[in-house]
Amino acid sequence: MADQKFIDIKVIQGGWNVDAGQQPEQASDLYSIAQDVKHRIMESGLARRLLAERNPTLRADVLVQIEQAAEQDERIIPGSVYANETKIGTVELTAKAFDFSDSIDIEVNQ
Repeated sequence: MADQKFIDIKVIQGGWNVDAGQQPEQASDLYSIAQDVKHRIMESGLARRLLAERNPTLRADVLVQIEQAAEQDERIIPGSVYANETKIGTVELTAKAFDFSDSIDIEVNQ
């Protein structure tokens, strides 16, 4: 526990994930960062805006805005974020975080 840099409460499908004693489970490090980035994108309304947009050029612009929103997190390495719409309503985002060798893979559904 002492070597974990970032600690948060684990959220699964919009609610706290609890253990057998009904205590919230913890998320740490990359999972915590990914969770925060996902919530930032969802709360910004960009995922919903992408779903509503039909123009391919404007859809690409919304994907860039999603990447920029992710890069606002100070733990994310600028320029390492890539957002891709895999199917209607689903955005997959990949990013690198400072101090971690593994990448963050996030799926945002709207």
